[in-house]
Amino acid sequence: MVDLPDQSKLRESIADITRNTVEVISPAELAAKLAEGRPLRIKLGMDPTAPDLHLGHTITLKKLREFQRRGHTVIFLVGDFTAMIGDPTGRSEARKPLSPEQIRINAETYQQQVSRVLDLSRTEIRFNSEWMNQVDTRKLIEIAAKLSVARMLERDDFEKRVAQQEPLFLHELLYPLVQGYDSVALHADVELGGTDQKFNMLVARDLQRDYAQSPQVVMTMPLLEGLDGVRKMSKSYGNYVGVSDQADDMFGKIMSIPDKLTSRYFELLTDLTPDQKAAINSGATHPMEAKKLLARLVVSEYHGTTAAETARNYFESKFQRREVPDDVPVFKLSQTLWVCELMKQLHFASSTSEARRLLSQGAVRVDGHTVSDMNFRFVPGQHRILEVGKRRVARIQT
Repeated sequence: MVDLPDQSKLRESIADITRNTVEVISPAELAAKLAEGRPLRIKLGMDPTAPDLHLGHTITLKKLREFQRRGHTVIFLVGDFTAMIGDPTGRSEARKPLSPEQIRINAETYQQQVSRVLDLSRTEIRFNSEWMNQVDTRKLIEIAAKLSVARMLERDDFEKRVAQQEPLFLHELLYPLVQGYDSVALHADVELGGTDQKFNMLVARDLQRDYAQSPQVVMTMPLLEGLDGVRKMSKSYGNYVGVSDQADDMFGKIMSIPDKLTSRYFELLTDLTPDQKAAINSGATHPMEAKKLLARLVVSEYHGTTAAETARNYFESKFQRREVPDDVPVFKLSQTLWVCELMKQLHFASSTSEARRLLSQGAVRVDGHTVSDMNFRFVPGQHRILEVGKRRVARIQT
């Protein structure tokens, strides 16, 4: 049972819970639900579209953890049914649906990775196939009748595709409908999600009203920019730091982010106090040292302080002091070469497709910096060390 707060404690609780959120719809509704003094049902849904969760996901997972520590019921919803549709959010074309086997494999890894943030003994882990597999055609028509096509086309990416005469398929219109119905099935009081999920979460509010439920509060969370410093961190873009990455790889990837992102990563990924963050942002700390502190804090959270210190030492010896083993292969290169072709020639990848996969997984580093650009070209004289994974290293000479 959650203690019934007085007004001053309620305001303080709301301020804490909404910190680092982008938007809350609506603060008054959140206050009213918290004032009931009961454990609220807090929902976060993720589709298992790839095996790895990344640091961008942890921003929302940590907010879920805040609710959990306050005694509320948190629900981690694995969208195994919606993954078969493919989330059209931010897409200019339809996603390719995943096979049931791919979804099953990915979903298994999600539970293990979520345990790094949430207390699984106090977490409801649900799959939306539980209820959607029971929805027959009659029921689906009943749900679909709750929303108009005009309402669906208010969604930006749908509207743009229609305006640009790009194909918009009927099954894609079902995605926000099914995600919204998940909240009905779970009787969600609050749903968390990235800003790109706002439309889907608002659809859930509409459906809950139609099913005589109190509409959920929507809390949108910021999207974290990826290693390229431009696009959001995404498995699709290959610019992400995976929660399950090895400590050395996680440390090295964070060290590769643009300097301009360091303060934002501190704000969204660490638990430093406002004063500590202000001191770092003041410029008194050298950018390199600030980034190493950031990397150490993040790696410590997922691998422990000992692993973080080992990763820092590894980074400093290998990339700052350039302590590359003398016995690594030396490859003579007289002109620029596509990195995928270079990996094949060094036998670091057996094919172009494998080389591309390694790039997308963040396993390729050039002079200590992670490379995810599929078109990256190795320039002799400018680039010197190529690493693939933790054991394949080559020194490139002209």
